Amino acid sequence: MNTIHVAGGVGVADTAMASYDAALADANLHNYNLVAVSSVVPAEATVESVAAAPDLGPTGNRLTVVEARRTVGPGDAVDFREGGRAGAEDAASKRAPRRHPDVIAGLGWATGPGPGLFYEVTGEDAADVRDRIHAGLDAGGDLRDWELPDRELRVEAAAAEPDRFTTAVVIAAYGESEPIL
Repeated sequence: MNTIHVAGGVGVADTAMASYDAALADANLHNYNLVAVSSVVPAEATVESVAAAPDLGPTGNRLTVVEARRTVGPGDAVDFREGGRAGAEDAASKRAPRRHPDVIAGLGWATGPGPGLFYEVTGEDAADVRDRIHAGLDAGGDLRDWELPDRELRVEAAAAEPDRFTTAVVIAAYGESEPIL
């Protein structure tokens, strides 16, 4: 394992799990059993962002990943208020129309002369997700006292569909898959 491939995708379907599977298919990572790890990049690895993951081994194999994932469904509409508080006498007149939040998943990575870090964030605003990724990478590097001058990030975004589930994923796949049995 020398290359960690970072791929992302978006999926829409009638159930949360089906939308997640569709997002994995969009990233070409749907035929593996994903095993999540914390966010450390081994010193000997290189990280490469790709449009879709290459073939990483036989279907059903175990694949080590770091994953940012957000799913929004039909019941996840948000009621934004322009003022007042819930239950206030005039609250109904101050409501903005209900809307479905955007689906944003982001993964950033920082590397340097030794090991590196991934940092995963999800949310409703792409700029906020990017800012939190940068802050998380800074904090992780400071905690470890590592110099991590080389930084990149990848963000997948989609508008949620009102009557279906929408999932965005960004996944760092560590090397080749391995047999699970």
